[in-house]
Amino acid sequence: MAEIRLGDILDDHCSKCRMLTNHSVVTVENDKVARVQCRTCYYEHKYRHGKGGSKKTSNNKTDLFDQVLGNIDLPGS
Repeated sequence: MAEIRLGDILDDHCSKCRMLTNHSVVTVENDKVARVQCRTCYYEHKYRHGKGGSKKTSNNKTDLFDQVLGNIDLPGS
């Protein structure tokens, strides 16, 4: 693999844009990318190797539907 240099462009997950976008290499430590800058919004962050954040809550439609039904008071119950 070619050596990574400052200014090289690579794909990474931007937490501000919340999607995979092109990034410029800003910092290299021990021949590894340490920090990058999003070329869309110019946000600078640690290199995440293209992995995004995880969701804290479940947004599954079935789970949300069950949650709504659980909050309904039925007459005669």
